[in-house]
Amino acid sequence: MQEFWQNFQGWMDFTFLGNAGMDYFWAVVWFAGLMAAFKIFKVIVIARLRHLSKKTETDVDDFVIRLINEVKPPFYFLVALYFGLNSLAMNELADKIIFGVFLITIVFQAVVTIQKIIDFVLERKILANIQDKKDEKNKRAVLKLFSQIVKAVLWVVGLLLVLQNMGVDVTSLIAGLGIGGVAIAFALQGVLGDLFASFSIFLDEPFRVGDYVKAGNESGTVQKVGMRSSRIKTLAGDELVVANTDISSARVHNYGKMEKRRVSFDIGVTYETGSKKLKKIPEMVKKEIEKVENVEFGRCHFKSFGDFALIFEAVYFVDSGEYDFFMDVQQTINLGIYKSFEKEKIQFAYPTQTVYLNK
Repeated sequence: MQEFWQNFQGWMDFTFLGNAGMDYFWAVVWFAGLMAAFKIFKVIVIARLRHLSKKTETDVDDFVIRLINEVKPPFYFLVALYFGLNSLAMNELADKIIFGVFLITIVFQAVVTIQKIIDFVLERKILANIQDKKDEKNKRAVLKLFSQIVKAVLWVVGLLLVLQNMGVDVTSLIAGLGIGGVAIAFALQGVLGDLFASFSIFLDEPFRVGDYVKAGNESGTVQKVGMRSSRIKTLAGDELVVANTDISSARVHNYGKMEKRRVSFDIGVTYETGSKKLKKIPEMVKKEIEKVENVEFGRCHFKSFGDFALIFEAVYFVDSGEYDFFMDVQQTINLGIYKSFEKEKIQFAYPTQTVYLNK
């Protein structure tokens, strides 16, 4: 044993490339210790997250587990190797090479991780409400394009970060990229405007495929939301193609998200209608409205004296935002009111004039 310690002490005092054996020993200890720590940390964290994931319904914890599992062993190896070698005295060139490899490893893993997080968030947001296969295809196309743009920006930022930390002056390079970016933006401002407007529509979702919308003077059912334009089928049956920049900057009335529709209408009866019949009209209107399912009666009042009619105003609510259903309800109520008025011999008014002649 004594001979072993003597040999060990001799090896510790041995000097190679400016470092004693003790320095190499501690470098190995640092490397092995960090590798073991990374392994234990990974096992414990994954075990803990898997335990928690069984108690939750969200898929976020599953995503975090997948994210940790996808970190490859070379990453842990290179990080541990850097801190192990960092304890040794080396020349300037070797220090730069080792630091460069370490920095590239960190930046590469960070960019890859951020990419996966962005893809996960975008998929949860954009693909949350898919109407049909066509809608899914459109959304995935926009998602892929937007993801590629973000990833390209991340890689450029990562490259500039590596170059800057390696001592390269990136100021002129950034200035050149900025000027080039401005030139490209001016040349493609129309296309880029529509493209980013489509991202805004997909992320904010002011409307979806199948919604009935009104934007400006145009209205119809949304058929498709593309990367440059949206297609709307009007009530006349033709297809209207609208640039995404136009529709995103306009005030959009989305009737597809209407859960309850308020309907107000006037009824005009002739001045020859007696007061007893006038008193009956609100109750008659209420009775006809309450006959219809999914309709809530609001009110009915003798509103005003018109030029040629006595005006009643009625209000009811339809428990649906669908336009066709609303029209069916309105037709049923109008027919019911007409029949009840016909039965009571109450005359609807129409524009008339009475001319008095003096002899």
